[in-house]
Amino acid sequence: MGKHKSKFLRGKRIDPAPIEKNIAVADLIDEAFLAYNAARLREACQLYTTKMLEPEVTVAVSLTGALTPAGLGISALIPLIKAGFIDWIISTGANLYHDTHFGIGLAMHQGNAHTSDVTLREEEVVRIYDIFFDYSVLLDTDAFFRKIIEAPEFQRPMSTAEFHYLCGRYVHEREQKLGIKDKSLLGVAYEYAVPIYTSSPGDSSIGMNVAAKALQGNKLAFDPSLDVNETAAIVLAAKRGEVKSNGKKVKGRSGVFILGGGSPKNFLLQTEPQIQEVLGIDERGHDYFLQVTDARPDTGGLSGATPGEAVSWGKVDPDRLPDAVVCYVDSTVALPLITAYALTRHAPREPKRLYEKREQFMSLLLSEYKKSKRR
Repeated sequence: MGKHKSKFLRGKRIDPAPIEKNIAVADLIDEAFLAYNAARLREACQLYTTKMLEPEVTVAVSLTGALTPAGLGISALIPLIKAGFIDWIISTGANLYHDTHFGIGLAMHQGNAHTSDVTLREEEVVRIYDIFFDYSVLLDTDAFFRKIIEAPEFQRPMSTAEFHYLCGRYVHEREQKLGIKDKSLLGVAYEYAVPIYTSSPGDSSIGMNVAAKALQGNKLAFDPSLDVNETAAIVLAAKRGEVKSNGKKVKGRSGVFILGGGSPKNFLLQTEPQIQEVLGIDERGHDYFLQVTDARPDTGGLSGATPGEAVSWGKVDPDRLPDAVVCYVDSTVALPLITAYALTRHAPREPKRLYEKREQFMSLLLSEYKKSKRR
């Protein structure tokens, strides 16, 4: 009588084919990323592509770390938006500020991280690790933002999504005048009506320039309550919606793709506690959780907090916990690979253009809140 085979041995046998010189990126990931963090990256690619990009899923991306200065806005995030693979974004202000350099024709350069910072200072060169740029890039970008926020449409309180949409229009126009295309995340997000929020709008050079103009009487102000409620409304609308898939009506779902951690991660995930805990609306949590991070969970910081911990806060639906992947890899390594995989394995989706539906979503949120006992 043969030995009983354990249920733990049902996984695919590790027996990869030798890597050939012309192998495609997506094939390499599927066939050779078999264990450890390579396997988590493969699982991340497959979760994003086979489940999160289904038509019923609204995909949010959070951005931390200096990703746009490294060119990842141009190489990865913009292609994902154009393919309909990103529906809304929460970013640090710094990523959007440095993104603007590209959109207004300013240059960033590869450098050596071991170069003397004293020497760089004398040469008026600014460093983000191994990215170098002239100090005038900061001054010119500051001047660009100070100029556009003098326009009449900025003279009032607004959500950061509206602010970035208005800024994106100006960046898009500048790109057209310069004869360049698809260099700015802000510009492309404007074109595709992808709302972009910033959880800490004062914590960047954009916010610093807004503050400087306020000293001169400029009326622009960011409304954090609008940001909190609009982002919650986007998630609620995603979960309450229905779409046709394979001829059947399918209930809407929400997926989160977290690059790094920090404040944007929390701002993205707190949408569900805002709906459930604060507003008292019946909801279960986000359906899909994908994070790329280098942070440890045992220090207690939010950046390293696991999807299991998020369940206890109501941020992630406990029934969907198997559809959660944490990939412990640098975002600058993982994001290009995930992008290449998704663009290879999945057809483009119709852009959801969520920015144009914010009032509709807010009406839904308010109508459900009126029924709540928490009021």
